[in-house]
Amino acid sequence: MEKKLKHLAYIQNIINRLATSSFRMKGWAVVLVSALLVLLAKDDQIEFAYIGLVPTLVLWGLDGYFLWRERQFRDLYNHVRSLPEGDIDFSMDISTFKRSWLSATFSITLVLFYMAMVVSVGLVVLMESLDWST
Repeated sequence: MEKKLKHLAYIQNIINRLATSSFRMKGWAVVLVSALLVLLAKDDQIEFAYIGLVPTLVLWGLDGYFLWRERQFRDLYNHVRSLPEGDIDFSMDISTFKRSWLSATFSITLVLFYMAMVVSVGLVVLMESLDWST
């Protein structure tokens, strides 16, 4: 039983690192887009706010990658959990667990978070394009 527990601990460590990376992507997305909008507003160039979509979309894709891999390692964890002790070989091969990067990227949690950022940038662009002087 010791080999199985050790293997599961290794897999869980990878899952934790991927989850931490995903959390950091969200933090970086908020910080980068907010800082960009503040700098553009400070320099009276807010009409370029749409540039905030670039880091949002890139970090969304990267966050989807981390979630995709995390799901594959969860599948590996469940597989190893069901193996007999004698079959534990400490393999970290996740290629047999077919998951889609797109389904992870467009999961409900990522869509809600990153679409909120896309809508926020869109609202800034829309407010800038309206003529408030009338």
